[in-house]
Amino acid sequence: MQKYFREYLILTFKGFAMGAANVIPGVSGGTIALITGVFEKLIHSLKSIDHVAVSLLFKGQFKAFSSHINFPFLFAVFSGAVLSVFTLARLLAYLFDNFPVFIWAYFFGLIAASVYFVGRNIKKWTVSVLFLFVVGAFLAAWISSMNPAEGNENILYLVLCGMVAVCSMILPGLSGSFILILMGNYELVAIEAINEFRLDILIPVFIGIFVGLLIFSRFLSWIFRNYRNHTFSVLTGFIAGSLIILWPWKDPVYKLDEAGRVFIRPDGSPVIQNYQRFLPDVLSSEVIIAFLLMLSGFLTIWLIEKIAEKRPGKER
Repeated sequence: MQKYFREYLILTFKGFAMGAANVIPGVSGGTIALITGVFEKLIHSLKSIDHVAVSLLFKGQFKAFSSHINFPFLFAVFSGAVLSVFTLARLLAYLFDNFPVFIWAYFFGLIAASVYFVGRNIKKWTVSVLFLFVVGAFLAAWISSMNPAEGNENILYLVLCGMVAVCSMILPGLSGSFILILMGNYELVAIEAINEFRLDILIPVFIGIFVGLLIFSRFLSWIFRNYRNHTFSVLTGFIAGSLIILWPWKDPVYKLDEAGRVFIRPDGSPVIQNYQRFLPDVLSSEVIIAFLLMLSGFLTIWLIEKIAEKRPGKER
């Protein structure tokens, strides 16, 4: 019983980390799932939510239903993720407002380490595997250069946001939060709706998340089973390319109207179209701290990996 409880807490903590990553633009919950060893089990468990599971549920065969979809595992991971999203949204909003360079630097180091640790899953490098790595990196870099859309509270658009965002949330290297930025609804969904508990926004998004999970998990399960090395190659490329999004030193590029004036939201904040990234030209205390935080992020992933390697029966 004690062992089961301990494993449940570990899974909940991993879900918490995934949820935290999903709130951060540029950080992928799928990457966290990969480096903590739950990614494939998560995909296969989600895939098992099918007509058989529905039939067992409606027949009242709850034990068989739980076993079929690996319910304890899914509940632990997703309860941790949901708890994380709702508890960290306000904190992250504060940190990004007051310490943006430091926060981006830490996550840059975290994701940089993930390039190596996720890439270790590739057992054999071939020309096609290398080509897909380049394709993945290029796609992530291209997505990072796209200009965000305008916000939209239409119910169908919110459902679409949930579907698209969750696909990128479980796809390592591609940030669901950044996809929401591109779709113009990051602030509305990840900050405002969560902090103010706006059910008119959250319910359509969660419907989209549920539908997206069921559809996309089947595709991922199939492709992992048949093209494992190629899939990890693309994912590693995605992670490498997404580092552009996380670069700490960047100036906002504001959206302008035809007269050259900055677009202003109803709350008085300017509309950011993209970012202009640069290298710091002065070795200030801020720059030194930022580089130390990059190193801390790298060491965080290294420590997680070392702990995972020592745990018997770990999933890889």
